[in-house]
Amino acid sequence: MRLLVHWILSALSLMLVAHFVPGFYVKNFLYALLASVVIGLINATLGLILKVLTFPLSIVTLGLFLLVINALMLKLAAALVPGFEVRGFWPAFWGALLLAILGMIIHSLLRKRESD
Repeated sequence: MRLLVHWILSALSLMLVAHFVPGFYVKNFLYALLASVVIGLINATLGLILKVLTFPLSIVTLGLFLLVINALMLKLAAALVPGFEVRGFWPAFWGALLLAILGMIIHSLLRKRESD
């Protein structure tokens, strides 16, 4: 059940980011659900490898380089999912930043709800 809730909230986050970031488009909620699965799979595989390989650079940039990696992962997911489009690096960067913030909020709310 928790996985399903997290999946739906991730898709809603994508829809919210698409509303606020120019150049970041999601056709509808179904494509947002598909995109959230693909983003999760990419981040769990290729994203993890890239984050490990670029760990020294992430330390030097105080973690800001992780946003670049997340932006690249968003661009890759957009290339794989029809109905999900990221036009350019900067929309991907701002989208990655906003998704990271929303992800922290969602994680915090879900953790708080579990403890109640």
